[in-house]
Amino acid sequence: MRHRTPVRLLAGVLLIGGPLAGVAQAATWSDTFIGYRYGTQFTEPSNPRDVEKHVLQFTHASGYALGQNFLNVDLLQSDSADPTEAGGDTGATEAYLTYRHQLHSGKLFGEALAFGPVKEVALSGGVDLNTKNTAFAPRKRMLLAGPTLKFDVPRGFVDLSLLYAHEWNHCGASFCNVDEIEFDPYYQISLAWGLPFEAGTLPLKFQGFYNYNGEKGDDYQGNATKPEQLMRASLMFDVGRLAWGEENQLWAGVGYEYWRNKFGNHGKPGVDTDAPTFQLEWHF
Repeated sequence: MRHRTPVRLLAGVLLIGGPLAGVAQAATWSDTFIGYRYGTQFTEPSNPRDVEKHVLQFTHASGYALGQNFLNVDLLQSDSADPTEAGGDTGATEAYLTYRHQLHSGKLFGEALAFGPVKEVALSGGVDLNTKNTAFAPRKRMLLAGPTLKFDVPRGFVDLSLLYAHEWNHCGASFCNVDEIEFDPYYQISLAWGLPFEAGTLPLKFQGFYNYNGEKGDDYQGNATKPEQLMRASLMFDVGRLAWGEENQLWAGVGYEYWRNKFGNHGKPGVDTDAPTFQLEWHF
């Protein structure tokens, strides 16, 4: 739980995107949108109740001369089933930020490292940050780095990453043995995809991600964590193209969140999630 390892390599990978992007050419492509997700069957560890959540999302992805960037910020508003404090009647608010940066080998060295179905290999680095106004009061800080295989698909993308992850967090609840925790380093296998296609005249896309996190040592109460799985996937159709002829502007669809051993917890209520969602995206 208190195991310490150097994180300078991770920090270097994270920071490399800034100076390189500054001296490189302008963005070669860019996609930014504001999204909305809604569902009534979300869960929280140690909470036996289903939680209704409204999620406002900001996402930006772009490419430049040496690689690409991805930024996502979720603002999650729960109903009273997930209160700001024990026994309260006001739903909690959470902010979660994800940033990933890729350096592509082909753009760095002039020739793509391609083999079999893989068209390129990238070096990825990133950070996750969160905060939530519950009695638990989490403040997650996580660094990640590792290789990414970029698969050759006719349209869209499929990326598979093997990442080294190092996480710090906080607990303000009275039942925690420690307030601040540094988890053991662990590995994350991350699959991300975005695949546009058409069914007759209907423009669609299937998108999402799946993360498998290894064990990360003991939790705040000295209990051993277990491997964690999280998948969010959605099937969206291009409403704007059908309604007024503007492609990739307004998307609507349905999604699904699958979560097992949430945050490494196990053997208690609320650690497994199966939540269908309604989703919207406005690209600009």
